[in-house]
Amino acid sequence: MAPFNWPLLGLLLAASFFAIDSVELRRNQPTERISGSAGDVLEDDPVGRLKVFVYELPSKYNKKILQKDPRCLNHMFAAEIFMHRFLLSSPVRTLNPEEADWFYTPVYTTCDLTPNGLPLPFKSPRMMRSAIQLISSNWPYWNRTEGADHFFVVPHDFGACFHYQEEKAIERGILPLLQRATLVQTFGQRNHVCLKEGSITIPPYAPPQKMHTHLIPDKTPRSIFVYFRGLFYDVGNDPEGGYYARGARAAVWENFKDNPLFDISTEHPTTYYEDMQRAVFCLCPLGWAPWSPRLVEAVIFGCIPVIIADDIVLPFADAIPWEEIGVFVDEDDVPKLDTILTSIPPEVILRKQRLLANPSMKQAMLFPQPAQPGDAFHQVLNGLARKLPHDKSAFLKPGAKVLNWTAGPVGDLKPW
Repeated sequence: MAPFNWPLLGLLLAASFFAIDSVELRRNQPTERISGSAGDVLEDDPVGRLKVFVYELPSKYNKKILQKDPRCLNHMFAAEIFMHRFLLSSPVRTLNPEEADWFYTPVYTTCDLTPNGLPLPFKSPRMMRSAIQLISSNWPYWNRTEGADHFFVVPHDFGACFHYQEEKAIERGILPLLQRATLVQTFGQRNHVCLKEGSITIPPYAPPQKMHTHLIPDKTPRSIFVYFRGLFYDVGNDPEGGYYARGARAAVWENFKDNPLFDISTEHPTTYYEDMQRAVFCLCPLGWAPWSPRLVEAVIFGCIPVIIADDIVLPFADAIPWEEIGVFVDEDDVPKLDTILTSIPPEVILRKQRLLANPSMKQAMLFPQPAQPGDAFHQVLNGLARKLPHDKSAFLKPGAKVLNWTAGPVGDLKPW
């Protein structure tokens, strides 16, 4: 890194702390509601706007998998489990499939974990194929649309491409049998083979109760300008460097490891959640995939998310005004991050913080137990309701087939 201009550093420090002080003086002012249609959409009530039929599958597709490894309840892919539980008791559920607008197949495809708690997606395609074969053989509803009125929760790194490495995910593509279904997934990137049109992008799961226990008093000063904890390099999977996070995280470290405005480290302290509540900006860079739980954590703790992931599609983008609450930085512009952030006027920072303080904003990012109005469960249902009525092309003529059941890698065709 080039030698730092110390007089400039003094000016940056003065500017940043002026911004922080200005924010703190007015930190307890009223929150600001999202104006216009976005705010109305965020507060929509899906009850009465759709009916969902939940297939009852053998427990080997869900409950037995969870019993084998309860860690699945706490990792960032757990939305598939909690969405199932929510729908079982939701007022939108119907026991009469003839009146259903949507059909849901509860398959826990991210619950095959390594000793380190990372999901192995290699069995997921066979598991999903098996479940679809089951519902198509035992009920008539899949066959009449080949999945066009069905939705699946697929919270893998790259959704229904079922691989954690992007090159392999792109090579695989979305599981052929899911090509007509609506996918509810954490992965979102424009013009990417693993995000098909009509998908609903959701936040990753973050434990609401755990975060609630780490809340600190509202009047606590935000004395950290920029905060980040996480990997900058993944030596094990990317030994030569440059591939992990497309080099964006490495650029953060190389340019700002010695900058006093940046509190960045690979260490993950016990005060991580508290530290985010003391920060003005929280970096949310891509990793192997463009999304991460940091986005949820930043919103919950009122830390302005700095989103570094080109072409990312953010959760519930039709309801949450991400441009108004976050800061977007192109991956190539990471070396200019200090200039970009210190150039943001205090009044803009204040407005972003007021919007982040809005309870409806935070609620939309969480999957609480029990469910609450406006939470992520309800945002998913709102997204499904907005896709109704189904287009006539969703319904096939009797006996007609569109999907190729033998397409895909040979290994995916083996019985599960």
